[in-house]
Amino acid sequence: MPAAAEKTYDLVVLGGGSGGYACALRAAELGMSVALVEKNKLGGTCLHMGCIPTKALLHAAEVADTARDGEQFGVRTTFESVDMAGVNKYKDGVVSRLHKGLQGLVKGKQIDYVEGEGKLVAKDTVAVGDRALVGKHVVLATGSYAKTLPGLEPTGRIMTSDQALSLDEVPGRVVVLGGGVIGVEFASIFRSFGSEVTVIEALPRLVALEDEAISKQLERSFRKRKVTVRTGVKFSGATQSDDAVTVSLESGDTVEADLLLVAVGRGPVAGGLGYEEVGVAMDRGFVLADERCRTNVEGVYAVGDIVPGLQLAHRGFAQGIFVAEDIAGLSPAPIDEAGIPRVTYCDPEIASVGYTEAQAKEKFGEVETYDYNLGGNGKSQILQTQGFVKLVREKDGPVVGVHMIGARMGEQVGEAQLIVNWEALPSEVAALIHAHPTQNEALGEAHLALAGKPLHAHA
Repeated sequence: MPAAAEKTYDLVVLGGGSGGYACALRAAELGMSVALVEKNKLGGTCLHMGCIPTKALLHAAEVADTARDGEQFGVRTTFESVDMAGVNKYKDGVVSRLHKGLQGLVKGKQIDYVEGEGKLVAKDTVAVGDRALVGKHVVLATGSYAKTLPGLEPTGRIMTSDQALSLDEVPGRVVVLGGGVIGVEFASIFRSFGSEVTVIEALPRLVALEDEAISKQLERSFRKRKVTVRTGVKFSGATQSDDAVTVSLESGDTVEADLLLVAVGRGPVAGGLGYEEVGVAMDRGFVLADERCRTNVEGVYAVGDIVPGLQLAHRGFAQGIFVAEDIAGLSPAPIDEAGIPRVTYCDPEIASVGYTEAQAKEKFGEVETYDYNLGGNGKSQILQTQGFVKLVREKDGPVVGVHMIGARMGEQVGEAQLIVNWEALPSEVAALIHAHPTQNEALGEAHLALAGKPLHAHA
């Protein structure tokens, strides 16, 4: 049993990832006494095993493509090879600098940072070794882990994204099991690095949570990049030798590769941490919480990937801030999950916010859509990218969904989320001036067209 508590904090946060540290920092800003518990490194999965390192790899992949394709821009560059030691040094340097900055922020806010594995032992107490941290409020923010399939252990030539972040050489052939966000991002990385890539997805299309038009364009783009895409096929098993891994499909087909990347999603880190023993309601391993991030146990909140919904670092970050402000009595408005922007950093990039066309029809009945092809956008032509901006609006009403695909389109999601969350009409966005030549113009042109006055677009 842990020793007696030294003091009672206003807030004890279990988990130092995006949701946990954001909650701790905001609570400290609001004058609360805070203890923050993390068993690994401050910053959690996002900083060390997810968002930041994978996007660093994706940028290195973009540099490789730029070197390979320089001649089409009149620049005689040649692509020799990818030095994974150098790539990892660059990636780790980015992570290290951000980690040090975050450590400084937490220290500067006078937060009691406790390293170690915490466990909820009462509704107001987190035990870390022989230390008991008692709080008037407790926030559960223990994040997620890379899932695999039964009987498919990450060992040798079979790995999840965790192991794939530290490869010391570029594999010649890669099978990516899973066509969701993680799968298509790594497929993009490996292809740019020079691997032969096959993506296997049991569902009928890649990135199945996105608008169907986005999925189709991504599949076309991947095939143009010579990424083999096999959708609607189910995995049945894998065997490996010293030289290769053989992936078997339920159809009877087999695919041989040097590496099998298992990218079948992420599961909640919520088991064995005392949640159920204290009475916290759970469902399939997830912690249940209401729109104000409250669990069924008084004084206990939950944020981030352990709560059902979008597993996005910025969702957890926003929830963490929300909880701190809610506890402080500021009465913040609940987060609208439909208004959270999403970006998938494959090549081409996918960015979206709001409802897909199918979701909008189900919710609103009659809707209107417009696809603006990036072929009419000057900056997109300069970048030699293809794709489109798709708008979904309630019939004669506001824009309820923006879906984009093309190089660097993730940078446009900021305006897109303002359009959706502020319930803008197409005519209102069309009245705004978008700088030329930018890809941002594509948003303006799409709204001009939906407002009934298309210019660089066919009516």
